[in-house]
Amino acid sequence: MCNSITTTTSVTAADAAGTTTTDDKMAASAVMMMMMMMTTTMMIMIIIIISVDRNVIKKEAEKILKYKELTIGIQRMWNVITKVIPVIIWATGTVSKTFRKYVSSIPGKHEVKELQKTAILGTAHILRKVLM
Repeated sequence: MCNSITTTTSVTAADAAGTTTTDDKMAASAVMMMMMMMTTTMMIMIIIIISVDRNVIKKEAEKILKYKELTIGIQRMWNVITKVIPVIIWATGTVSKTFRKYVSSIPGKHEVKELQKTAILGTAHILRKVLM
């Protein structure tokens, strides 16, 4: 399937001011992870976000547009087909209508229910830590 896999992970958490600590400041707290999978002919950028923003569809479109310039640059530099897959789940497990389509385009077997369960358990864990 993949000749080589390069993974870049950036996990963020809310700081005392209520903003997220990343390379760029973001207005809302979120957990984000970015993975890149590359073969000789294709590169897939998977952007996984557990968001507190209720508008998941808007967030998906925002991430696709945000990484569009990067995908064009990668296509020109390495001469590979590049694809951005936004996997965005609201903190309570809500997903968009296109979520299943995006998840099905990721190589391997993935259960939407398991991803939702993971998001909810992660949210519960954060709340327990903050409230205790």
